[in-house]
Amino acid sequence: MNFLMDVMGNHRSIRRFLDKDISPELINRIFEVSQWASTSNHLQAYSVIVVRGAEKKQSLSGLCGNQEHIIECPVFLVFCADLNRIKISHEIENKPAHLHTVEPLLVATVDVALFGQNVLLASESLGLGGVFIGGIRNNPDEVCRLLNIPDHVYPVFGMCLGYPDKDKMNEQKPRLPVTAIVHEEEYDHEKLRGLIHEYNDEMKRYYETRATGKRSQTWTDYVSDLYMQPRRQHMSKFLEGKKFGFE
Repeated sequence: MNFLMDVMGNHRSIRRFLDKDISPELINRIFEVSQWASTSNHLQAYSVIVVRGAEKKQSLSGLCGNQEHIIECPVFLVFCADLNRIKISHEIENKPAHLHTVEPLLVATVDVALFGQNVLLASESLGLGGVFIGGIRNNPDEVCRLLNIPDHVYPVFGMCLGYPDKDKMNEQKPRLPVTAIVHEEEYDHEKLRGLIHEYNDEMKRYYETRATGKRSQTWTDYVSDLYMQPRRQHMSKFLEGKKFGFE
């Protein structure tokens, strides 16, 4: 093991923060090193919006489902898949741009996810902590208006960032066994049910014994609730309105 692997292995979502600011210099240094994330075809199809203002964080909290940690964190980051610079590049070179197809959408979404994970890892290596906020997609039109996000750009996820309040840190939530996600040579469907049942037992014990938010629930019970009904169906229309597409 080494320091980086220790940081990765100790990850947990942080939702309670000390009343301590993060300097702009430190944030910018985190962004600089995080830009070395892999990027498809060197497109670097992502942007991040740094939000510190209390009023704007309050508004974003409401748009994301009234998550209090968005208000309480010193810095809230909005990570965007960004094809706007690619569009500008086509204009500079006077070349047609087919950015309304599904591949650019996928590329930009993957790019920003890689960048965002780098930001969190770099932050954690410096003693900071955070949590990803998928609720940024609850009301994407309103988020775009609030943050002046143009066409060919969309908010993919947010991130609360700050110094963790170690007295209120969550226990580390168990992950699926590696054998459930790693397949040798070909996809092994047959092994999954047994491994998932074993993981159900582990997660049930975790939920029943953790310090806060105790409940008696298995992993399959939890995740199967998520998509009993369609979620965020507004996203396809929203993305088309932002000049992304699915052709």
